[in-house]
Amino acid sequence: MTNELPDELSFKRPKGEQLGEYLEEFGASLRPGTMLPSERALAERYGVARMTVRQELERLESKGLIYRVQGKGTFVAEPKFTQTQELTSFSEDMRARGMVPGSEVLSTEVAEAHEIVARELGLGVGDAIVRIERIRTADGEPMAYERAHLPAARFPGLESESLANASLYEILQSKWGVRFAQALQRVSVVTLNDEEAARLHVSVGRSAFLFERTTHATDGTAVEYVRSLYRGDRYQVATQLTRSP
Repeated sequence: MTNELPDELSFKRPKGEQLGEYLEEFGASLRPGTMLPSERALAERYGVARMTVRQELERLESKGLIYRVQGKGTFVAEPKFTQTQELTSFSEDMRARGMVPGSEVLSTEVAEAHEIVARELGLGVGDAIVRIERIRTADGEPMAYERAHLPAARFPGLESESLANASLYEILQSKWGVRFAQALQRVSVVTLNDEEAARLHVSVGRSAFLFERTTHATDGTAVEYVRSLYRGDRYQVATQLTRSP
């Protein structure tokens, strides 16, 4: 990893390709928020067209390594967190990364299950559920906007539990003896609306990952259906693929 850009590029390889690689390595050595040289400065320094520089910056931006602010410049982005393939809670996930998990509870209430929630939890439409709305933070920074739904009959009094800076999974395990077995999770990319963007402290129209997860206990019953919006600039999804013999 290099902490400075080279004085010139080699003639043996396409300059745009080299520039992209050097910028990626250079950016990785800098603190998030550090401003990179401008398109014009890079083009003049390496004798390449500004369009070539722009294409490489756009590629790095699409990978979430940099971000651009109109009229101000190009900056190094915060590192992204890769989701693991294990069934963990948000708190467990963040602690494993050496970060302090937190929660801002927006609302906790007993409500009626609508069709989607009822189907996911194996309930009847109109059955009682506990609905929990929270902002999940990592080292004090908003990471996800979460709406969790749980069967009220299985967890009586859950709506009165203190969930601020607490792990819901740990509470369910310690108070109700739940043993988590598996979960079905669907991932899609969405555009944040005004409310969602405000919750996550990002601009309206930014992209986010929508995770929809239904978790089952060891007895086979569904115990939680949650919809979580994760900031696209702070999170990424990676999947390891294997080929059958």
